[in-house]
Amino acid sequence: MTDQDLAATSADAFARLAIELHDAPGVDETVDAVVQFALQALNCTYAGVALYSRGSQAEIAAVTDPVVRDVYDLQLGTQNGPLVTALRDRSTVLIRDTTTDDRWPEWAAKVAALGVRSVLDVPLATGGAARATVGVLGLYSPFPDAFTEDDEAIAHILARHASVALASARHERSMAQAVDARKLVGQAMGILMERFDVDGDRAFAILKRYSQDTNTKLRDVAQQLIDTRKLPR
Repeated sequence: MTDQDLAATSADAFARLAIELHDAPGVDETVDAVVQFALQALNCTYAGVALYSRGSQAEIAAVTDPVVRDVYDLQLGTQNGPLVTALRDRSTVLIRDTTTDDRWPEWAAKVAALGVRSVLDVPLATGGAARATVGVLGLYSPFPDAFTEDDEAIAHILARHASVALASARHERSMAQAVDARKLVGQAMGILMERFDVDGDRAFAILKRYSQDTNTKLRDVAQQLIDTRKLPR
């Protein structure tokens, strides 16, 4: 196969990925599509994605094998390792051999014992802001020097596709949650208006006061009122 044929094949594969990511119904489905594509397009045996969650804490979002979860847990628990560095610095980290790399010796020794020799962590980031890191795509192989320059280039293309898709999926989820919250608050206001013969402004003020007094999210106050017909104490 010529270089031109390889380029055409890669372009076609990424076109299919873009469509698949666009059609993914949510964040979970998006990250699953990313790691499965990584197994097909790159010289890796395992893949995973860790994402920033609320409070800027990284959480495991998808893994293709339990060994990846072990690799992540060893880092997230200590906040030390290539994954943490990629998240913090928005930089790609390549480990050619965990048995000889000396940047994170304790972690590397444990990972090598799990049978992982090569590691490639690529940040998932959107925009130029310092806090625009979405997460990290991790690629793993039981063989040393598994990742070539071509693998790294493809991983960066995949990361860019994944970053955009994840940002879109998260935005859509946030919008859906906001719509859901407005519906719940509207239902709760209706209950208060009927029970106490008050107008909408007064009903909303009651919900807001209970939210502040009990340190409970307004959405949760509304949900409790709908479920129990009682306000939180």
